[in-house]
Amino acid sequence: MKAFLSIDMEGLPHVVILGHLGLKGSLYEEARKIATKVALVTAHDLHESGFDEILVADSHGPMVNLLVDDLPEYVEIVRGFPRPLSMVAGVEESDVALFLGYHAKFGTARSTFDHTYSGSSISRVEVNGIAASEFLLNAYAAGEMDVPVVLVAGDAQLLEDDVRVHAPWAERVTLKRSLSRVSARSYAMTRVERELIVGVKRAVSNFKQGIVKVLVAERPVRMAITFSASHFADAAELLPFVNRIDGLRVEFNADSMVQAYKVFELLLLATIGMSSALQNTA
Repeated sequence: MKAFLSIDMEGLPHVVILGHLGLKGSLYEEARKIATKVALVTAHDLHESGFDEILVADSHGPMVNLLVDDLPEYVEIVRGFPRPLSMVAGVEESDVALFLGYHAKFGTARSTFDHTYSGSSISRVEVNGIAASEFLLNAYAAGEMDVPVVLVAGDAQLLEDDVRVHAPWAERVTLKRSLSRVSARSYAMTRVERELIVGVKRAVSNFKQGIVKVLVAERPVRMAITFSASHFADAAELLPFVNRIDGLRVEFNADSMVQAYKVFELLLLATIGMSSALQNTA
């Protein structure tokens, strides 16, 4: 059997300031160690539970965050950005998916670094009228390829608002309880590791008993994106199938969630290009 792990950073324990998140951040090395520990603990227990291969998708920012020196031989890692299906690149090869270090969607009160893919350019993403977090977008993509999400570990607010509602069969492991956008309560790593191990064992048991399900979006998929500035929508509507609804919002239809995801990723890259272009005219 093969398991897929997608690792983000904003939902990790102890990660609370911008200095944790960027390649040049003052506490970035601390966050990298936490992310690597969470990934390795989860992968080890999956391996002990019968998964011969573990594919880990390094999924935060530039997607080169995990320390690779101590990876066991049964782990393969996906690094770098952009890449097809972004945070779930390679999930189609796997039997189960686990999401680690995940955070709440943009606009969530008292949740560290609440955002949906890009806090600087996107304020809301909807799939068939449902406000979507990164968890929901990724779970829909995995589900369309018949891969169930069996465990989500991250910010307590995400687990309550999204995971419990949309994937109640998935094990939920709280890694932090946010107090604000830039503060949170986190247990010691020894306790985090213990709770992760318990969660993985339950998730594997649920999978083997056939309790888990795949989460599939109704087709055709209608995706709506509300940007944080109108020039991002200006760029998005250049695609002939993208409809401009107002100054900030665009919508489009796709035959599948995977197709919608790829268009969304392209529009996200367009916002990066627009930001760069505007900076060059300053």
